[in-house]
Amino acid sequence: MIPSVLPTYNRAPLSFVKGEGSWLIEADGRRFLDLCAGIAVTALGHAHPALVKALTDQAGALWHVSNLYTIPQQQALADALVGATFADTVFFTNSGTEACELAVKMARKYWFEKGQPERTEIIAFDGSFHGRSSAGIAAAGTPKMIGGFGPVLPGFTHLPFGDHDAVRAAITDKTAAILIEPIQGEGGIRPLSDGCLKGLRDLCDATGTLLILDEVQCGMGRTGKLFAHEWAGIEPDILMVAKGIGGGFPLGAVLATENAASGMTAGTHGSTYGGNPLACAIGLEVMRHVSDPAFLAEVNRKSAVLRQKLDGLVADHPEVFDSVRGTGLMLGLRCKPSVVDVVKAGYDALVLTVPAADNVLRLLPALTISDDEIDAAITRLDQAATAIAAHVPA
Repeated sequence: MIPSVLPTYNRAPLSFVKGEGSWLIEADGRRFLDLCAGIAVTALGHAHPALVKALTDQAGALWHVSNLYTIPQQQALADALVGATFADTVFFTNSGTEACELAVKMARKYWFEKGQPERTEIIAFDGSFHGRSSAGIAAAGTPKMIGGFGPVLPGFTHLPFGDHDAVRAAITDKTAAILIEPIQGEGGIRPLSDGCLKGLRDLCDATGTLLILDEVQCGMGRTGKLFAHEWAGIEPDILMVAKGIGGGFPLGAVLATENAASGMTAGTHGSTYGGNPLACAIGLEVMRHVSDPAFLAEVNRKSAVLRQKLDGLVADHPEVFDSVRGTGLMLGLRCKPSVVDVVKAGYDALVLTVPAADNVLRLLPALTISDDEIDAAITRLDQAATAIAAHVPA
């Protein structure tokens, strides 16, 4: 008999009832160190006092009115994002999946309005993940994502990640945009080099192609900049945001230049819940924290500390870990045994991690993780690795 909750997840046998910063408390009272952060979502940790206050204050005033009216909290958050980024305009969604849908529509509508309706093709990359909507799975293009869900939305070309020669050769007079994650999350914590991002920007400029960056997982301070592309000194035309922007409350956004968004006029897109007062009040509070240069400096400092300690962990357990990869507090440990087994060993050591492709263990802690909690993370990961090593054949 099918369970009442559709069984599309292989869930761990854990039920958390309370969160405190970097900690999750199980129903039986055990305290787990959370290096998942809801898959890079709870950027300020669980139950951050400022977010709790923003939520309760707004909940006591007004939750929802729809986008038929001006929403002051939405305007304030849009102004904050525009003021801190390349963007001229913002559309708010409830998720990264919805942000992907709009980004694809925006790029295609741009060329339609420019009198080139044939420019609908979007170049995407192997190992990518852009959500589970029709456009998202078509952009990823893997059998795992599209199997059984055909016919697949046409108009996507898939190339090897980081292969500039392939990108250059693939751009035609039908190409609308390039869609890429500066750091692949689900794909195994694979960063695109600054040189590659600069090369993509130059190529787009030379061909008129729009550059869409998916920073749903790597954005909102996770790499030590507000957005990961800032490290390369480039600007996209369209940017997808979600996860950390709501600090755990469902919120996403598409940021765009005036030029890229020029085709999106009244009636071309909409959302019932997107940008509602409750979500935007929380998002504005998150933005106040993660856009603070002092906060981002701390993310960079802590990421260097964690990276150094992870290098030591790899050296101590060469039979379990191969290497460390990633940027900021978006790090991965490439495993030699099954990454799923390492995740499960972490449960016994009371530490939570996330598996990814290429047998990589993702570490996505709250950006507010303390030095003592970093030490605790290494201790618990060491315990998990020791337990795994005991079962690895000599």
